[in-house]
Amino acid sequence: MNRKPTDRKAQAKKAALSALKRARRQAERAGVKLSDWEDEFLGSVEDRVKTYGRAFGDPEKGGPGEALSLMQVIKLKEIAIKAKGEKPPMQRRRGFSRKLKTED
Repeated sequence: MNRKPTDRKAQAKKAALSALKRARRQAERAGVKLSDWEDEFLGSVEDRVKTYGRAFGDPEKGGPGEALSLMQVIKLKEIAIKAKGEKPPMQRRRGFSRKLKTED
């Protein structure tokens, strides 16, 4: 069996495009209205992946074989969760804020 070696960039591109289409389809089927920003995000990321094979320019924002940056993946997951209607979007963390000490 002679198999061609898998092209990781092509695989990542195909996976990203299918995830974007899946999120949009889920929202349409569930009747969930995406915000203008979310709709524009899905469209622009899809265009960039189709054109360039990845949706970000800075190599520090994602892995070398990835089509979406880490933050784009997080936002895509938030949109998919909103489309499913399971729970509200993920809350952003506050970072390293000081915890208040309770006095006994």
